[in-house]
Amino acid sequence: MQKITLLLAALGAMFSCNKTQDNNTQDNPYKSLDLTTKSAEFVQKGGAFSFDYIDRINAEAPGDYIISPLSMQFLLGMILDGAQGQTADEIANVLGYGAGEVQAVNEYCLSMLQQLPALDKMTTLSIANAIFVDDGWPLKDAYKSAVGQYFQAQVSNLDFTDEASSLRAINGWCEKHTNGLIPKILDEVNPEMLAYLLNAMYFKSQWKEKFQKTSTANEAFTDESGTKVKVPMMKQNKSHGYAENDIYQAVRLPYGNGAFAMYVFLPRGKYNLADVTASLKKSDWNEVRNNLRSYSVDLWLPKFENKFQIQLKEILSAMGMPSAFDSEKADFKAMSDFALRLSFVQQNAVIKVDEEGSEAAVVSSAGMEKATAVAPEKPVVFHADHPFLYLIAEASSGAVLFAGRYSGK
Repeated sequence: MQKITLLLAALGAMFSCNKTQDNNTQDNPYKSLDLTTKSAEFVQKGGAFSFDYIDRINAEAPGDYIISPLSMQFLLGMILDGAQGQTADEIANVLGYGAGEVQAVNEYCLSMLQQLPALDKMTTLSIANAIFVDDGWPLKDAYKSAVGQYFQAQVSNLDFTDEASSLRAINGWCEKHTNGLIPKILDEVNPEMLAYLLNAMYFKSQWKEKFQKTSTANEAFTDESGTKVKVPMMKQNKSHGYAENDIYQAVRLPYGNGAFAMYVFLPRGKYNLADVTASLKKSDWNEVRNNLRSYSVDLWLPKFENKFQIQLKEILSAMGMPSAFDSEKADFKAMSDFALRLSFVQQNAVIKVDEEGSEAAVVSSAGMEKATAVAPEKPVVFHADHPFLYLIAEASSGAVLFAGRYSGK
């Protein structure tokens, strides 16, 4: 009788556990973005911006990097609301939207702000926007209304002559909205600035298929110079979305319910990361993602952390918006009668990748100056033992939240 009772108890516990797992799955179903036709078009155009941006950063950055195309889109969207004439046209064209599409861009950004954080209960994604304005140098009411409505931006007045207090406020906002990953973006506050515009994003999620910590081991990694170093390599053999062509192998590693995923692009043979980014820049991102098919993948992926900061004035100018930085050509009178030109645009970003999942944060900031595939036929080996590109993207739209390079340094 005791054995029967124990058996029934064990069966009950097993069924209870399975029921809990089923309920967890049912409680967190896959969701996709619900976008208007116009906004869906902008996702495609935003993809073109993302890969142009990644390609240029890849060429410019001397080592490993982590950036956020989506964060930059939000920041430039807020800047676009304050621009007029040629300045506005250049910013809109760089973003891929085309001149005269400011209102539609606003509606797209609002939709992304409202929907992205709610797609996966196992993923924490927060997006925040803010503008810190020097007291006594007002922004126009129409501009404050637009960035408040469509970007949910916090607009605050500070006394920039009180540098210590202003610095604490701006850096404190960054620390709060990146969960402490980015505690500082500015070393000083310049009284010649009219305003500092900020976008912050924080992402944390668990792999859908976690790596076993006991499988992680130091393995050889060949850097771009051909030097071999030892890095902690996570390992698993699971089914993943996979594709390859002459230039690269690609694998998709989903998080949580699959609403977000990391895409890893590993150069093949004679090709390098510059060839990979150039190929992606010329490709249809939707087609690249849709070409991935489920295969059993012998996967090795380094466990790593990276911090990165980059000034973007030259890159954005080269992408097609030089007027925004030119005191004689810039027109930001829709933002303020006192707005002269962009003094700087930069990104600060952090990422941590381990057996459990990924955590990443970014702050995109700008200072506004005052005026006085071929599929394989058998199980594949994907050993990321040389420099690779990685992206974190939303599944249904392909919107790229983060992008980076890992080279073992």
